[in-house]
Amino acid sequence: QVQLVESGGGLVQAGGSLRLSCAASGRTFSPYAMGWFRQAPGKEREFVVSISWRGDITYYADSVKGRYTISRDNAKNTVYLQINSLKPEDTAVYYCAASTRMAVTSQAGDYDYWGQGAQVTVSS
Repeated sequence: QVQLVESGGGLVQAGGSLRLSCAASGRTFSPYAMGWFRQAPGKEREFVVSISWRGDITYYADSVKGRYTISRDNAKNTVYLQINSLKPEDTAVYYCAASTRMAVTSQAGDYDYWGQGAQVTVSS
C-alpha cells in the first residue's frame, strides 16, 4: 500500500502562484508514475499532468501547459505541482495519484493509489 498526502493548497489571488506537494509513504515510491488530477465544483475529475518514475518524462493536459510544472524528488518520496499565473478557473480540489505502470498516463483508471485532495481556491 502507498499512502499519499497532499499539502500546499489554499486561497490565492488570481495571478499568484502556489506549489502543491504530495508526500508518499508505505511501499517504495520510486517505481511509480505519479499524476495530478483536479475536480472543480460541479465538474468531473480531470487529468492535469503525469510524470514518469524517473522524472524524465512528463505529460500535461493542454489546458495547463505553460503554467503548471510537475517535478518529483524520489529521495524525499514527494511529487510537486507548481502552478503559476493562477486563474479563477484553476479553482478545484487537486488530487495526486500513483500508478504502478511507471509510464506517464492520463487515465484515472491506471492509477492505483490516490490522496485525499487539496483545495485550491483562486479569487479574482
